[in-house]
Amino acid sequence: MIGGGLAGLAAALDMTGRGHRVAVVERKQYPFHKVCGEYVSNEVLPYLRRLHADPAALAPAAIGKFLLSSPGGRTLTARLDLGGFGVSRYVLDDFLYRLALARGVTFYLKNTVTDVAFDAATDQHHVTLADGRVLTARVVLGAYGKRTNLDRQLQRSFFAQRSPYLGVKYHLRLPGFPRDVIALHNFANGYAGISAIEEDKLCFCYLTTRQNLKDHGTIPAMEAVVLSKNPRLREILGTAEMLYPQPEVINEISFAPKQPVEQHVLMCGDAAGLITPLCGNGMAMALHGAALAAAAAHGFLAGTTTRAAMEGGYARAWNAQFGSRLRMGRTVQKLFGGPVLSELVVGGLRHWPGAVQALMSRTHGQVF
Repeated sequence: MIGGGLAGLAAALDMTGRGHRVAVVERKQYPFHKVCGEYVSNEVLPYLRRLHADPAALAPAAIGKFLLSSPGGRTLTARLDLGGFGVSRYVLDDFLYRLALARGVTFYLKNTVTDVAFDAATDQHHVTLADGRVLTARVVLGAYGKRTNLDRQLQRSFFAQRSPYLGVKYHLRLPGFPRDVIALHNFANGYAGISAIEEDKLCFCYLTTRQNLKDHGTIPAMEAVVLSKNPRLREILGTAEMLYPQPEVINEISFAPKQPVEQHVLMCGDAAGLITPLCGNGMAMALHGAALAAAAAHGFLAGTTTRAAMEGGYARAWNAQFGSRLRMGRTVQKLFGGPVLSELVVGGLRHWPGAVQALMSRTHGQVF
């Protein structure tokens, strides 16, 4: 397993539970923060419970309502059909890591993969680590996130395309913010999500462009000039208590299509495809992708399918589950691409609640 985020950890737990030896290479040491909206659709709960990893132990926030605001502050609200829960990646990933460690998964922490080579003669992969060690594996899952140098090494087509987007995340406290609501606030060339996580904390995460940051020089200046034009965001930024001094920031967030299998590596999580954050379903998709990858890998390792059947079956299953969601996500992203269009869309959707429910249903999955 290359990468120990949600997809990598869930797949490791799944594969270990099926009787396979699993190793995970992760470049950081748990626990750590990640740029992420930290809202998870309840569609994942049966799967996590099958892995004996019920997140209820973490006392997450229960979320059942959605609020959307235009750049000018007009709002609409909707009910979330399945609902979801809020929990920080700092807590959730560490929880899954400790479970996997206790169940015998081997971890190579504070390390990265520099090369993955498939040997057709032996039907095995040779995975080279930054410290020089070489691991041999019959199946490799790529769960290493949105963009790394490994994508360059694998010659993935999307890597050559520059992306204009960057993400920023804070944890904060904001007395009076309802803990059962996930809110999405639009601003010029971006949008920000805020929702409750564990304890009395909130996750505040937004997507914007590098040009927005370049035009204003610093993140605080950009927030003061651009984000704060939305009165909802102005109130949050002006009254919230920030819980760490500097936000987490990630550059080059690409929503370009990716392939779920590259050079015999099964990709899952953001490495397989990234839905736009305003759809609020990235964490659930990572977990569902882990379930698909683990099932496919198990069939091959148990001798019931060939490698070609494993790879082809996984690619078809992944595209069937997520292809239309990603396309819809890119369409929705365009609807909120600018202040004028965002105002028109929110104004129209306020009087068309059925369309709001339809958009949400087409970017979320079913219980699995």
